[in-house]
Amino acid sequence: MQTLVECVPNFSEGRDKSKVDAIVEAMKLDGVYLLDREMDADHNRCVITLAGERTAIQEAAIRGVGKAAELIDLNQHQGAHPRLGAADVVPFIPVEGVSVEDCVTMARHVGDQIWKRYQVPVYLYEAAAASPERQNLENVRRGQFEGIRNEIATNPARKPDFGEARLHPTAGACVVGARKFLIAYNIFLNTPDVDVAKKIAKAVRFSSGGYDMESRRRAARLLVWFQSELWSRRLNGFSR
Repeated sequence: MQTLVECVPNFSEGRDKSKVDAIVEAMKLDGVYLLDREMDADHNRCVITLAGERTAIQEAAIRGVGKAAELIDLNQHQGAHPRLGAADVVPFIPVEGVSVEDCVTMARHVGDQIWKRYQVPVYLYEAAAASPERQNLENVRRGQFEGIRNEIATNPARKPDFGEARLHPTAGACVVGARKFLIAYNIFLNTPDVDVAKKIAKAVRFSSGGYDMESRRRAARLLVWFQSELWSRRLNGFSR
């Protein structure tokens, strides 16, 4: 049976195009197709969308994580988006001929290989999570690279699913999982006041009592940040 899986790895690099080019190049394999790539300088993050046959796309994701670990140093990384790893999040999404359960198996294989090949510890999340507490990416990534680095060796709750209880010194850890399609979009407010955005986010975000659009399932999730480049353009009259 033909299989088609989407993979949307997020890497902690949004300012150096040459590094993103190298990561994308590392993921080029027969049977894997690049659907989209986005870079954001304020987030200092890029999102790569791939689709392909299940075996090939697993290998592509593994190689992308390895190249990111080679090129990105989180000790030097600054950006508005939370991050735990050079290759921060690697979700697998079923499209055709595979189920979410199949993608869970894929996520576990990829997590195991990432640790064995690159010594980057891996946490599993969403449908692949080993415990309910790790289903939510926010819980896994809380504290980010710096905070988790300081407590991973002493806090059992921080123990990774694959690898030793220590972060890679420059690449951190990677969060790998399986999920259904996620609809993500940005809303830009006509104010530089981040507190206004945080109040809106709290009212909408499911974890803080907001909307649950599908009964008994997590739904709305929001992140808030100040988009400096866009606000600068607005002040200069380029954005209407």
